[in-house]
Formats: sequence, structure tokens, C-alpha cells
Amino acid sequence: MISEAKPYPGQAGVARKIARLLDSKVSARRLEDDALETLQDPYSLRCAPQILGVLADALSWIVPWVEIEANSSNDNPIFDPATGEVLMGGNFYGGHIAFAMDGLKAALASAADTCDRQIALLVNPNTNRGLPGDLVRKNGASQGLRHGFKAMSIASSALAAEALKATMPAASFSRSTESHNQDKVSMGTIAARDAERVCTLAERVAAIHLLAAAQACDIRQNIRVRPLLEKALRNIRLVSDPVIEDRPLDEDIERMCAAIRYTDFFRGKI
Repeated sequence: MISEAKPYPGQAGVARKIARLLDSKVSARRLEDDALETLQDPYSLRCAPQILGVLADALSWIVPWVEIEANSSNDNPIFDPATGEVLMGGNFYGGHIAFAMDGLKAALASAADTCDRQIALLVNPNTNRGLPGDLVRKNGASQGLRHGFKAMSIASSALAAEALKATMPAASFSRSTESHNQDKVSMGTIAARDAERVCTLAERVAAIHLLAAAQACDIRQNIRVRPLLEKALRNIRLVSDPVIEDRPLDEDIERMCAAIRYTDFFRGKI
């Protein structure tokens, strides 16, 4: 009903996927800890379809633009093989790529920021509905001496901030060069390099997000009632063990990034 009232395709698609992922065998009320009752969830949860829907809808025009650019003539001059005519023009101009990459990096950074805000909710005992602070596993008297996911949440925040900083649109900084022959350049290369960097940063935030969610699910021990999430948790545990005692987690992040990039662990049809 909510997505029907604001029918952006990306928003509706994300909402459907979230609903399917959260589909459970029992009432959702039975899965929740009543220690914290709220009238409305924070925006990073409540508006997730609206936030991630922007990225989904942006890809619907970014991908075709990139495909056209990659499969067309980007040179000058262009030669007509039928007539031999030499045509002087400006197909080298990367304006579409510049705006596509500027849009991509902004939408990606916003998605990464949303993941970071959700991580912050998970590690905070005031907002995580009964989970231990920093997702520290209960293990006798030493529990208060361990950090759990504290450093992971700090790292996620730093990565998200760096991604957001890189969203300044490159296309807005067009310069004149080559004695004003090239007096209006696209800045497409800079935009693409920025987008690649933001993609790498967002990937790491997503990896930390998945690891934190898996840790929370292990502590809560109710994931089996949600089959699709249970499958995702099993896949996460193929590359990263639960955090019982404090340990360096940089390699866990890299393995999770590799799983996101190179496997179908999280690409199944939902």
C-alpha cells in the first residue's frame, strides 16, 4: 500500500525484496524483544525502500547510458565508409558518463550511509532491542573486557564518511584547456574514478553490515524462522566465523567483499 501510494519502480522493488527476506514462519511480534517499544523506527529502517529505491531507479538509466557509451563511436573525426566523408564532431565528449557516474556515486554513498546507520542501531544497546552492547557475545566475566563490533562500527562510519565526501559532482567543475579549444570538458574520467572509489568504499560498508547482522542473528538465535535470511547467514558463515573473543577482522571484511563481488551468495532471486 505504501509503495503503491508513491509508485517509483525502484522503491516498490526494494520494498518487495525486504518483505520477502523478512517473511517468517511465525508472527513477527513473537520474534521481537519488548524491551524497547517505539511508535516509529528511525529513518534508516523505515525509509530503507525509499533510500535504496533511488539507487535501483538510478541504475535503470545509468546502465543503458554506459552501454551506449561502450558500444558507440567516441572518436573525432568520424569516417563514413560508404562515402568516404570525414565528419568533424564531438562524440568524444563524455557528458553522459560524467552525469551517470556522478549520479551513481551519490546513490551508492547514500546506500552505504544507510547501512552504516543500521550498524549503529545494532551495536547500541539503547536501540538494538535487547542485544548486548557492541554485539559482544556473553562469555563469563570477560564480557566487559571485550570490544565486539565497536571497532567495526567506527570503521564503517569512517568509510561511509569518505564515500559521502567523494560525491561532489565532477561535472560541475568543467574547465577550459588547450588554449580554449577544449573550452568545455566533461570531467567524465574524474567522475568515473570517483564512482569506482565510492563503489569500493560502499562494498566495505556492506561487508561490515552483513557481518554485524550475522553476529546479531547468532546472538538472537531466531533466524531459522526466516528461511531466506537463514540461507544468507549460512553463506556469511562460510567466509567468517562468529566473533566470540576479540580478533582482527580486516581479513573477514576482505573475504566478505570477495563474496559480494565474485559469488552468488547474495544474488539469488528474491
